[in-house]
Amino acid sequence: SVFFQALFNLLIPDHAADAFSPPRLPEPGLWDLLLEQLLGGLSRWDAEHFLFIAERGYLYEHNCAFFPLYPLALRALAEGALWPLQRLLRLRSRLLLSAVLLNSLFSILAAAALYKLGCAVLRCRRLAFLAALLFSLSPANVFMAAAYSESTFAFLAFSAMWQLETGQSWLSGLLFSLASGVRANGLINAGFFLYSRGKCFALQLQGVSGPVRKLPPLWKQLLSLASSAVLVCAGIFLPFALFQYYAYVRFCGAGTGLEPTIPKPLLQLALDKSYRLVATDGDKPPWCSQRFPVVYSYIQDAYWNVGFLRYFELRQIPNFLLALPITLLGSWAAWTYIIANPRHCLTLGLERRKSEEGGKPSAGFCCPAVFVYVVHATVLLAFGFFCMHVQVLTRFLGSSSPILYWFSAHLLQEREPLLWSEGTDRQTAAPRPEQSLRGQSGSCGKRTPENPVVRLLLNCRLITPLGKCILGFFLSFWLLGLILHCNFLPWT
Repeated sequence: SVFFQALFNLLIPDHAADAFSPPRLPEPGLWDLLLEQLLGGLSRWDAEHFLFIAERGYLYEHNCAFFPLYPLALRALAEGALWPLQRLLRLRSRLLLSAVLLNSLFSILAAAALYKLGCAVLRCRRLAFLAALLFSLSPANVFMAAAYSESTFAFLAFSAMWQLETGQSWLSGLLFSLASGVRANGLINAGFFLYSRGKCFALQLQGVSGPVRKLPPLWKQLLSLASSAVLVCAGIFLPFALFQYYAYVRFCGAGTGLEPTIPKPLLQLALDKSYRLVATDGDKPPWCSQRFPVVYSYIQDAYWNVGFLRYFELRQIPNFLLALPITLLGSWAAWTYIIANPRHCLTLGLERRKSEEGGKPSAGFCCPAVFVYVVHATVLLAFGFFCMHVQVLTRFLGSSSPILYWFSAHLLQEREPLLWSEGTDRQTAAPRPEQSLRGQSGSCGKRTPENPVVRLLLNCRLITPLGKCILGFFLSFWLLGLILHCNFLPWT
């Protein structure tokens, strides 16, 4: 990604976009200019906000739409491990280099966490491995590489889900809490912990038999589970609450005397673009007078016109078409799971199941453990489609939910004959395309296979139209993202 963005950034002139672009202070040196030529394509659009916050703090009001943990990590790396480069590179250049290094590391760790999560939930190493490989070709890849918080959030979210699946509730809660300090949609991850606690208690109740004298211990356990759920959820919401309080103090408090320390070019930018600065003259933003002053929702409303059905305009049809692949794939995933497990969905997965009930698969995408992840992805999809700028759906889901990768891997595993003979002792040749793999019989071997994505790409003429569509979606968005985003052209 780094090589291709440098190539495209060199060959294609940057588009003159009306995006946040603060002046470079101080003037860049020779090594700064060289680094900008090599990595500048990864500092476009919202990346400018993250780099500016890491360098200058929350100077402008609309910067508060971007949560602080990722900029803090960039600053720590730039001032720590990259400190020896300070004589060659100014702070912003070191921050950009920190973003590339940090995102490369977190992308790898996120893929590893997704693989571990897939093994725990899908109970199929081959399917989990294929999903992790698809993550490395994510249609949101450019945002995993650029100075965005997507790779950090994906690593924390997938790791937290994995730890929860393995019974490490408190470690999972800590990781979920850190994730909510990276992106606002980390708050919805509290649902995973609440569902886990609720399901545990519901299944224990169904396993209780005998006289009423056994109920008091259950009530004690209910109180214990409830208290742990409240504490963990409070921890998950704490970073969001602290950040809103910080913004309130910074923008709604009395003048703090910071005005002389703000460079004149940044003050001029605020005047030219009508950016609201930190409180200096008693002029408070309108959100300060709300009963519960939340700067995040105000910024989404006032600066980006985010709200229910606000994006449903004729001129936004191209953006809806851009979001069509991920919308269809996410909807298809939910429909497939519901059709395969209607009773399980109606009972919210809280009913104790008999072993091998109804011949349902115990492994693979349609297994019972996937239910909560399907709900999570569907909620994100519906919210993003109706309430957000719809073109961000691809990176929104691609960095938050494993369902995109699990379902794509499931479709490829079930529909591609080239993959059917992997890891099975009884199959010596690939079955005919019309043969069925219901229940994924023989598709979950214990041995981790060779790279199945490479096999499909090398035999692209032999794969099915569905396989071509899935791989085409991943690869085309991977490539177009680098070409368009890195040159300030509109993208997701």
